[in-house]
Amino acid sequence: MAERRKSERSRTYLGGVIAFNRRKSTMSCQVRNFSPAGARVAFTNTAVIPGEFDLTIAHKERSYRARMVWRGANEAGIAFLSEYEQSTPVPIEWAKRLRDCESEKAALRRRVAQLTENSCA
Repeated sequence: MAERRKSERSRTYLGGVIAFNRRKSTMSCQVRNFSPAGARVAFTNTAVIPGEFDLTIAHKERSYRARMVWRGANEAGIAFLSEYEQSTPVPIEWAKRLRDCESEKAALRRRVAQLTENSCA
C-alpha cells in the first residue's frame, strides 16, 4: 500500500485531550504518531467523536483544530486544520472554574493535614 501522507510521522506515546461540542465534551486519548500535518490517536470509542474537533497535546504545549480522516474501533487518523496560538485568551468561565478548583484543592489539603495530625496524636 502506497504512503499517502504529505509528511512523515514520528512515533509517539503522548497524552492528549479531544474536545468537541463547543468544548463542553472531552475525551482523553493517546497520540501514537505525529507530524506537523496530522496524527494517529487511540481512545476508547471513535463513534462518539465528530468529524471535526480540537486536540490538545499538553507535552508539546500545542492545540489543534483537526478533522477525522479515517476511524477504526479504537483509533483514528486525523489531519490538522489549524494550530491554536498559545497566547489565545482563556475564557473567563475556565479561569473562574480553575480558581474554584484550586481553592477546593487547598481546603482538601488542609483537611488531610488536620486528619493526619489527629490520627498521629
